Amino acid sequence: MEPQLSWQPPFKWQVLGLFLLFSRALVTGQIHYSMVEESELGTIVGKVAQDLGLAVADLSSRRLRLGSEENKRYFAVNLANGALIVNEKIDRETLCGASSVCLLPVQVVIENPLELFHLEVEILDLNDNSPGFLTPRLVLRIAESATTGSRFPLESAHDADVGSNAVSAYQLSPNPHFSLNIKNVKDGKLLPELVLEQPLDREQQAEHQLILTACDGGEPVLSGTAQLTIVVLDNNDNEPAFDLPVYKISLLENIPVGSLLFKLNATDPDAGSNGEIQYSFGIHTPDSIQKLFGLDPHTGEIHVQGVVDFEESHFYELHVRARDKGIPQMEGHCVIHVEVEDENDHPPEVLLTSLVNPVPENTPLETVVGLFNVRDQDSGANGKVSLQISPNLPFKIKSFDNHYSLITFEKLDRETVSQYTIKLTAQDSGSPPLITDVTVLLNISDVNDNAPYFSQHSYNSFLKENNPPGSLLCTVVASDPDEGDNSRLTYSVAGSQIQDAPVSSFIYINPDNGNIYAQHSFDYEMLQVLQIPVIVHDAGSPQLSSSVTVYLFILDQNDNAPVVLYPVTGQELSALQRIPQSAPAGYVVTKITAVDADSGHNAWLSYSLLPQSTDPSLFRVAPYTGEIWTVRDFQETDLPAQKILVLVKDNGEPPLSTTVTILVSLEDKVPEEGPQSHDFLTHPKEKSDLTLYLIIALVAISIVSLVTFIILSAKCFWNKKDRDSSCCSLSDTPARDVFKQSSPKLQLNSDGTLKYMEVTLRPTDSQSQCYRASYSPGSDRSDFTFMRPVDYPQSSTLTREFDSFLSRTDTLNHSRQPGVSRLKTAGYAVLFRTVATSRRGLVRVLLSWEAVC
Repeated sequence: MEPQLSWQPPFKWQVLGLFLLFSRALVTGQIHYSMVEESELGTIVGKVAQDLGLAVADLSSRRLRLGSEENKRYFAVNLANGALIVNEKIDRETLCGASSVCLLPVQVVIENPLELFHLEVEILDLNDNSPGFLTPRLVLRIAESATTGSRFPLESAHDADVGSNAVSAYQLSPNPHFSLNIKNVKDGKLLPELVLEQPLDREQQAEHQLILTACDGGEPVLSGTAQLTIVVLDNNDNEPAFDLPVYKISLLENIPVGSLLFKLNATDPDAGSNGEIQYSFGIHTPDSIQKLFGLDPHTGEIHVQGVVDFEESHFYELHVRARDKGIPQMEGHCVIHVEVEDENDHPPEVLLTSLVNPVPENTPLETVVGLFNVRDQDSGANGKVSLQISPNLPFKIKSFDNHYSLITFEKLDRETVSQYTIKLTAQDSGSPPLITDVTVLLNISDVNDNAPYFSQHSYNSFLKENNPPGSLLCTVVASDPDEGDNSRLTYSVAGSQIQDAPVSSFIYINPDNGNIYAQHSFDYEMLQVLQIPVIVHDAGSPQLSSSVTVYLFILDQNDNAPVVLYPVTGQELSALQRIPQSAPAGYVVTKITAVDADSGHNAWLSYSLLPQSTDPSLFRVAPYTGEIWTVRDFQETDLPAQKILVLVKDNGEPPLSTTVTILVSLEDKVPEEGPQSHDFLTHPKEKSDLTLYLIIALVAISIVSLVTFIILSAKCFWNKKDRDSSCCSLSDTPARDVFKQSSPKLQLNSDGTLKYMEVTLRPTDSQSQCYRASYSPGSDRSDFTFMRPVDYPQSSTLTREFDSFLSRTDTLNHSRQPGVSRLKTAGYAVLFRTVATSRRGLVRVLLSWEAVC
């Protein structure tokens, strides 16, 4: 646009403007002012106070002001004279553009009281803009064959002013070939046209230079010019031609955007515009190709402007035309074949077709558990894919035409591995190769392939007799590595009877937790050991089970008082003992034989005289054997009838006891008889059996002792040459310090009662030590005490009882005749067996000597 000149209105126009400032539009009832654009700051627009009927002196008190910020930008109120003045230069073209009327609404506010008035200010145009052409240099091409009178529209000039200040006339510089015609359209706009007055001759003059001038109607008149170049065109009688009709090129996919694909070359022998060539795609070229490739219309260069993907299309056909600028235009054509070469730009894909999940752990080998498809969008070697599986897994891959199956080749065990993480790796054969990893989680489901097992091979439970019913005896614990119902365990007792009696009469087992409870109170004297076969089975299919034996040992309690077997209470012959008046001190009056149905310490009996006896100082009772003998000779002052009251007490806690009363009659002569073994029994059949057992026991002990003595003597003789010390040396070491180790072995009868218990006691020191025993005369009758089996599990208790037995034996030997020696150290180990013979409380004790030298 041409630069605008600074212009000041003449004096007459200022007078006209001042006149217009006081004009009012009475039609609308609003005050209307007018002003010329570009007025200086402070120029009075109108006397607002006067026109509103306000006194100038009241303007400050009533606070006259403009209502909006936009009004304050362009105008202001002078409170000194009540006039509306210009606050900022106003450019009508900026404010209202090409509009013929430019009005600015103004709000005037008066307070005290509050009143609002609306004004209108019309901005009048000032001829401050010159006409101008958008293209100051116009080029018009006219063929030399154009006919006279031909009209060629020209570009119109633009003037920002309106009304009479707008473009009102055009002028063309003088020339013989062209004239100017002006067309007036409805809105008053003028359109110039170039009219050919004489034929053109390119050979005489190929170009004509003209000046087009536009003038406005303002005062003074402003104008603008444009240079018009008339190019005379040659007749177009040759079409452009390409070097080849068909071009074949190739490119790699993913070629960078902007890369040069090909440069075309076409020629035209015509001159001027007839020989100027412009390239473009043919009308049948798809939009997808035009988006992918760009053609420079001037140079013929074809560039890549999109992403070339072989997988989308590996061939493109481009139709190109070359068109000249002649009149009429002529064009030539060619075809470009573009072949796209593949690159390895797509990683392989692994598609899961089907998968058995979870897989039962008993799945046979070579079973298909998964199917996969592998594909690659690339072609050739780039699309050839191999699939591998992670190592150290019980699975392998089989392939057939890009289809793969996952099969088992090792046995599965859920208890070892319950879930497998399978990593499938697909790799193509491109360069460089592309790899895709796919992870598959494969769960192994459980089958009932593990039988439950107990935490112990057997269970030992110890229960004191006289227990309350419902007592917890033992808890058997079993586990199953399976899961779910396959590991849900149920406990039960194998069989419906134990010792020919219902299971329910003995115990109850909780099927859920394995707790075993006593159904009733047990009596040690009736039952010592109970074997409970327990079975556990799972809830799987098929059902699996295991069994274990629970040994319930009934522990003795001191619940039986001693019973006196001899003398028998209530029989006069047994209760009355006759002894000669001349009996010396130490004379054996009688021997009290008592038994206790309990065992162990509870069955160890002791005898003592009660002070209620006639003369306690006359008699003494052996505390462990029950023998009663005289302490001194009888005197004449002694009563002929003596009453001896003996207390028989066991060693239980608390101890139980019984008393026996013996009447002693002192006579001058008494037949020689003493208590015999048959006196202790009441049934003849039992007399013969007990006598037979005692004879067999004594004979066995004698034979074993003799054989042992011979063997040890021979061994010691042969060892004399090799050692300085004797193998069998006598020592006064107490027997209880020699035996420190016990190895109890339990043997049960078929009915659950204790058959015998074997306790082996061996010396602790390295030197060979043996024991020998000496008994006083008549010990075959008096040295056997009937007792029940001791508690099996408490080996320390057994050792203490045996030590006590040795101590008692030692004490007994001291109380016997002086010639009786005690147990002395030798090279033996002692084996005790207590054999239960009946449920009536009688047992026999066998002592056997085992050499260990």
